[in-house]
Amino acid sequence: MPEVPAYTAAEVKAAETPLLAAGEPLMARAAAALARIVRDELPRDDASGGTARILVLVGGGDNGGDALFAAADLAGDGHHVDLALVGRRAQEEGLAAALAAGARIVDAVAATDPCDVIVDGVLGIGTQGDPVLRGVVRDIVAAQLPAVRDGATRVVAVDLPSGLHPDSGTTADGLVLPAAVTATFGAVKAGLVRGEGPALAGRVILVDIGLGPHLADAVPQAVASVWRIDAG
Repeated sequence: MPEVPAYTAAEVKAAETPLLAAGEPLMARAAAALARIVRDELPRDDASGGTARILVLVGGGDNGGDALFAAADLAGDGHHVDLALVGRRAQEEGLAAALAAGARIVDAVAATDPCDVIVDGVLGIGTQGDPVLRGVVRDIVAAQLPAVRDGATRVVAVDLPSGLHPDSGTTADGLVLPAAVTATFGAVKAGLVRGEGPALAGRVILVDIGLGPHLADAVPQAVASVWRIDAG
């Protein structure tokens, strides 16, 4: 497996800043790669042309936006895509795209129904302090955990599993959906290889969205072995 450096959340955000200022479509790159990764996790018959049931947990930050644009791609494939909007807001363009493609917004009760894949786009590297799931998303995750642990439902984490600290790899209370695969964007976050990170992240796929030159002066925090590196 390829070995790559891992960085802090602050280092990654600093590397993103000049690209965002220049208008680089980082979210579009991340979402397109995320949709491809989710397709790989669908049940075999679904991946070859059937219809999968996909639950997308949508937070209010960039991870939620990535998840919404990926949801639009997946709904456009004909899959049954449910959106649980668990943040204070949702990225408007991504939400409009997902709904136009056929995704539907569901309430907390429907979000606990059985599904093939959960896309975890709740919390990201912008979360302040100890990341912890609260409110309705906490109830959804608690209800879905047994199926995830039994292997009936697979989880694709967007950038990192929600509730995992991006730098230390710790969790505030352990209520985190363990991912089958984590699609991490731009650079591996140090928390994916520290503490509880390796146990919760599953296979880590690094999606290259063009941050490399802007991380040249950053100090790597660890070395990470990733499943593969995808182009964003």
